[in-house]
Amino acid sequence: MIQIEIEKNIAILTLNRPPVNALNRQMVAGLQQAAQELKQKSLTSEVRSVIIQSAARHFCAGADLQERRTMPMEKIAPTVLKIQQAFSAIAAIPVPVVAAINGSAIGGGLELVLAADLRFASENAKLGLRETALGIIPGAGGTQRLTRLIGYAAALYWINSAKIFSAEEALNWRVVQGVLPTKLLADHVFNVAADFAANAPVAVRAAKRAVLQGLEQPLETALATEHEFYKTTIETHDRREALAAFFEKRKPRFRGE
Repeated sequence: MIQIEIEKNIAILTLNRPPVNALNRQMVAGLQQAAQELKQKSLTSEVRSVIIQSAARHFCAGADLQERRTMPMEKIAPTVLKIQQAFSAIAAIPVPVVAAINGSAIGGGLELVLAADLRFASENAKLGLRETALGIIPGAGGTQRLTRLIGYAAALYWINSAKIFSAEEALNWRVVQGVLPTKLLADHVFNVAADFAANAPVAVRAAKRAVLQGLEQPLETALATEHEFYKTTIETHDRREALAAFFEKRKPRFRGE
């Protein structure tokens, strides 16, 4: 259901539960385990960026409603909490995470891509949070991550209209960063991930943490946070290597230390 390959320090996490990658308990557990594995590999610089993609026709249609239909009432909330926690583990991967969205990313599927740092969609992609039309609310991070991404009014419209948006509409709302022809999506996302993986791993991880922590702080505090993370890069091999490479007119050879 969840596959991980590593190519040129880029981890490719593939959802593979055709036809729509519906999120059952086994798949959610697999995502949680994959996130923990990628976190550890990121901290050693074996993994320097991550791609989330689908091997199926659709990215993810959300919760497995067949499983949910037979679930005892008292187990529903704990099950949704585990989905939220799995997506939070994806968001906590220390290096940039890029989602490649083909087909549908609906409900929990959209909440999964919201846990990524950047999102690119194929031109045929459909995105939306349908939960309020089903008598519930997004419970796996959607109300919080979407609001932080596009603002209060826009997020409220997406959530309470329960509409399905096209890829171009999602781009206009700033939910995704780009829309590509389907045949070009995978290569484009890999190139974006490669741009991140080419840079000094310690600095890339520090930059991600500085940005995320600063978002939750007043500017003055956030600037102090930035300075603290800057200091963590000063004594690294990679900073010295970058300076040497600049003066020697060659590409730096980063070691992640």
